[in-house]
Amino acid sequence: MKIVIAVDSFKGCLSSSSIAKAVEEGIFNTLPECEVIKVPIADGGEGTVEALVDATQGKKITLPVHNPLMQPIHAGYGMTGDGRTAIIEMSAASGLNLIPLKPGNIMNTTTYGTGEMIADAIKRGCRNFIIGVGGSATNDAGTGMMQALGVRFTDDTGKEVEKGGKSLSAIRHIDTQNQLPELQDCTFHIATDVTNPFYGPQGAACIFGPQKGGDEEQIKILDRGMKHLAGLIFETTGKDISYLPGSGAGGGMGGGCVAFLQATISSGIELIMDYLRFDELIQGADLLITGEGRMDRQTLFGKVPVGIARAAASRHIPVIAITGQVDTTADKALREAGLSAIFPIHPAPISLEKAMQPDYAYRNIRRTVEQICYMLHLCHYPFVNK
Repeated sequence: MKIVIAVDSFKGCLSSSSIAKAVEEGIFNTLPECEVIKVPIADGGEGTVEALVDATQGKKITLPVHNPLMQPIHAGYGMTGDGRTAIIEMSAASGLNLIPLKPGNIMNTTTYGTGEMIADAIKRGCRNFIIGVGGSATNDAGTGMMQALGVRFTDDTGKEVEKGGKSLSAIRHIDTQNQLPELQDCTFHIATDVTNPFYGPQGAACIFGPQKGGDEEQIKILDRGMKHLAGLIFETTGKDISYLPGSGAGGGMGGGCVAFLQATISSGIELIMDYLRFDELIQGADLLITGEGRMDRQTLFGKVPVGIARAAASRHIPVIAITGQVDTTADKALREAGLSAIFPIHPAPISLEKAMQPDYAYRNIRRTVEQICYMLHLCHYPFVNK
């Protein structure tokens, strides 16, 4: 009997690898002869670095960088065990959680710190990059990142523009003469479940700007700046990122990476499963166990459990999900997406504070999996790979 464990982190509570350990204990306590494969997993958002570092026996690098308001901080990124791939969560240096939510900040915030992490990884020998672009405080289309990598954005007088989204409309020239030469040898993959275009009513500024503190007038200014930059990029490079799905992710970081770094934009969970060769790992499996902290209709859009279910469907492998909380109105849709069953881990009503305690959650994950395995054993579950 072979069971594969691939559960996303329970945000703010337990990492993917810690949950996998709890699930493994629950399996072995009831089915000691079972073959278990643990796969730390994430969807490109929070927890991606830790999941891929754990999965590849890599390491985490911490270095001084600048936060979205150019204040000095320390941030970290991951490096896979072979030293070739850097895994960067944009939010580590350019995240909304790093600065106060203050009106007007969005006009000045920059992705410069994310560029500093890329530059550091290049110096360490990385030439392949996976960048998760969730949770940003920025709307500068990745221009700050590129400034950290040696690119100059100048106005009509030849003067370098200020950092931040407020300056996008002032850019007239993109000077790549002094950008890091190693960039030409690098490959960039952008992980996101966002499909918004670069600008317009569904674009980066209009949809995500308000949650970053932008008012109505600031959103208009930023959106005009994004449209202007998209036109300049097309004139300069021939690339039209205006309505490219995902180009609006991370305040336009997705589009900026495509334009300046020849990046590809992919569903985060699909990108990570491809990198981990997930299809090979589940070959011959009789059951997959997946899950995330909360399962609801958002789970249907690029989240780990549904990504795992889709991978299992072609092999006719049943998929069971565990979760801290489930929106029961989404049960039918989640089952239709390929999940065989969903099990909340909490045995009784509990406060959120208690539910988020790692030790408490760990024990309940283990107990829930034990009960699942008892049920499978007693019902003589047909563990036959069809």
